[in-house]
Amino acid sequence: MGIKQLFQLISTECPDAVKTGEIKNQFGRKVAIDASMSIYSFLIAVRSDGQQLMSETGETTSHLMGMFYRTLRMVDNGIKPLFVFDGAPPKLKSGELAKRFQRKSEAQAAHEEAKETGTAEDVEKFSRRTVRVTREHNAECQKLLKLMGIPYIIAPTEAEAQCAVLARDGKVYAAASEDMDTLTFNAPILLRHLTFSEQRKEPIQEIHLDKILEGLDMSREQFIDLCILLGCDYVDPVKGVGPSTALKLIREYKDLDGVYEHMKANEKKYTVPEDWPYQDARLLFLEPDVRSAEDPECDFKWEAPDVEGLVKFLVEEKHFNEDRVRNGAAKLGKNMKSAQQSRLEGFFMPVQKTAEEKAKLKRKAEEKVEEKKKKQKQAAKEKKDKKNKPRGGA
Repeated sequence: MGIKQLFQLISTECPDAVKTGEIKNQFGRKVAIDASMSIYSFLIAVRSDGQQLMSETGETTSHLMGMFYRTLRMVDNGIKPLFVFDGAPPKLKSGELAKRFQRKSEAQAAHEEAKETGTAEDVEKFSRRTVRVTREHNAECQKLLKLMGIPYIIAPTEAEAQCAVLARDGKVYAAASEDMDTLTFNAPILLRHLTFSEQRKEPIQEIHLDKILEGLDMSREQFIDLCILLGCDYVDPVKGVGPSTALKLIREYKDLDGVYEHMKANEKKYTVPEDWPYQDARLLFLEPDVRSAEDPECDFKWEAPDVEGLVKFLVEEKHFNEDRVRNGAAKLGKNMKSAQQSRLEGFFMPVQKTAEEKAKLKRKAEEKVEEKKKKQKQAAKEKKDKKNKPRGGA
């Protein structure tokens, strides 16, 4: 689910934090991708006549189709993807997962009913709501990635938290997910819509955490508290508290402890859930169970694809079109070879700044330091004047 209405709040309060652009703007960058979120979106979006794609033997193949062709698209645009899969969910998430399961079961029943009595739109709507990523979906996507030569890792718990660590420690440029809570886990840069299809023509959103904190004038801890108040996977939202109210409350009471006391004292106005473990949720965002970027598991590399392995898996077992699979594998091999040769030694490195840009940045930094010194001087002078001011009236 992520954080409710967080993107809407960021767009309103700190629009400078969001850049939009084409996929080719990410050329030369390594990106850690939330695999489970991507697979879920493939199962929903990669369809034919409102139904998931199936092999001749009746097995679902939407997840493999999405993973193969959309990964090819990224590599084609000079991106080096690393996929991160969810591990075991934190205990605090079990309530949210139980609710999701309940919703899926209800949607399943409604879907069956719609097939009997409803319109085609009803059938498709409820069909999408029944989508669930299974262990088998994950295992098949992992097998596919290995054959493609694309690295993947399994996080101890939340994939978004692991993506955030890799981005923060410079192993990758950014974390990619549709879940906004990737930012709450301290990802410096979040990319959204990266695994969407080309047909959707959705621009890539690049969201910068430092600009959010600056725009909201908040510390990271306050931002986490704001996200919990908006509604996250770990605790129920407070009824009636939308984005503007949540922002106002955090600004007024400084943190969620203060907000909680205020809401408890005004129970007629706010309905705080009886068991609302916001402090545990805060701790999960501040100290998630993740592998450090130095862990050997995070030492990943991109390799040449196993073309015959791909043909055996996708064509013989899953009944994909052989020409398309071989063409895709050839493209993949060519792009990987180019990457290893490191075009102009900067293919997968951040674009170097020009001397003019460096000088401009240096000048800005110096101006900031000068401004800070002036403010400190002024503050010291005011303090001294105050101290020297004679007490009492004449």
